[in-house]
Amino acid sequence: MAAKTATAVKKQPRELTEEEILKAPEKDYMNEAQLAFFKKRLMDIRDQILRNADDTGEHLRENEITTDPSDRATLEEEYTLELRTRDRERKLLKKVEKSLRMIDDGSYGYCEETGEPIGVPRLIARPMTTLSIEAQERRERVQKLYGD
Repeated sequence: MAAKTATAVKKQPRELTEEEILKAPEKDYMNEAQLAFFKKRLMDIRDQILRNADDTGEHLRENEITTDPSDRATLEEEYTLELRTRDRERKLLKKVEKSLRMIDDGSYGYCEETGEPIGVPRLIARPMTTLSIEAQERRERVQKLYGD
């Protein structure tokens, strides 16, 4: 019975810090502990975006009635800015969800265009990135030349 319990409880890798991940040798790139670190970070970002969306929904449901035209214009401008921010976060949420799927399928941390490692420092700075620096720069040059 004890053997069954030991196999049923899968040992979770110890949570790494940013410093430990940055100091890790290249052979450890995207090992189980690193993937757990990035998965937690992505889930935290996702949770924050969802909380912000809920807060915005509550804020917009609070009907502030004002008769002064300039106060009303100020409120409408605030709502517009808040909705624009939530729209940007909605797009970011799609990237976060995609990155979480990539962790699950084993492709996280590797450039979508070249297949090369993206690099831990870049992933720490922007965990939802899918391109290496070189591929991103190439893409930006093409967009600058030919437009979107």
